[in-house]
Amino acid sequence: MISWLLTHGPARKALGLILTAAAILLFLLNLRRAGERAGRAAERLDARERNDAIHRQMLDAAARRPHDRGALAERLRDGRF
Repeated sequence: MISWLLTHGPARKALGLILTAAAILLFLLNLRRAGERAGRAAERLDARERNDAIHRQMLDAAARRPHDRGALAERLRDGRF
């Protein structure tokens, strides 16, 4: 059967077209998968940037906190808390 496909002209041409179509299809599927991976990487980067911004805000707030009870009471009396 395989030898018949390779020896007859129209069957050989059809086999070539089928192989070409399969190669193009595989290429397109690979492009789609690569795009999905890039999209997931972009989402992870966005999430990481959001988390880093929140973490920076927490560190800034911790740097401005009162150092002891007396400082806390003073801030509460002044209305700056």
